[in-house]
Amino acid sequence: MKEEVEIAIKKMKHGKATGLDNISVELIEALEDFGIGKITHLLNEIYDTGKIPTDLSKSIFIALPKKPGATECELHRTISLMSHITKILPKIIMLRIRNKINQK
Repeated sequence: MKEEVEIAIKKMKHGKATGLDNISVELIEALEDFGIGKITHLLNEIYDTGKIPTDLSKSIFIALPKKPGATECELHRTISLMSHITKILPKIIMLRIRNKINQK
């Protein structure tokens, strides 16, 4: 539902790096009702079919050293840059699950 998408977008953190699509949370918010309507339609399609478009399913993994000059794997941490639109769907699913659990 459109309201669920709005709530999920409001809960997202600002100033985070974008994925391959270069769409930030701030850009999604700037699109207001038009953008929320389009994202709602896209997420409903993904939810109904179970198929995520390849552009949204790709991520970039980056290994960052914990200390300068780190050469061993355990001295690095990995971050994943993925589409913010892709992050909205699990947020909505988690909200639905929480609502069901809280009722019981």
